[in-house]
Amino acid sequence: MNEILKRINELAFKRKTEGLTQYENAEIANLRSQYIQEFRGSMEELLLNTTIIDPKGDDVTPKKLKKAQAKQRMKPIW
Repeated sequence: MNEILKRINELAFKRKTEGLTQYENAEIANLRSQYIQEFRGSMEELLLNTTIIDPKGDDVTPKKLKKAQAKQRMKPIW
């Protein structure tokens, strides 16, 4: 993911300084799409492994998240 972000930044800098070719415009669009997909997957994984506890020690994880976590546990690993 770091390589994707590095290349996006290189192309963004080039766009500001000298402009991009048609190929580079397509490349940056593809890289941004890949980056967003990886970011969302990472966030989803983080949330699926999160439990929210209030100051009293009670589990206050939203029902929608608990349902998604239960669904994730049921998936086979292989």
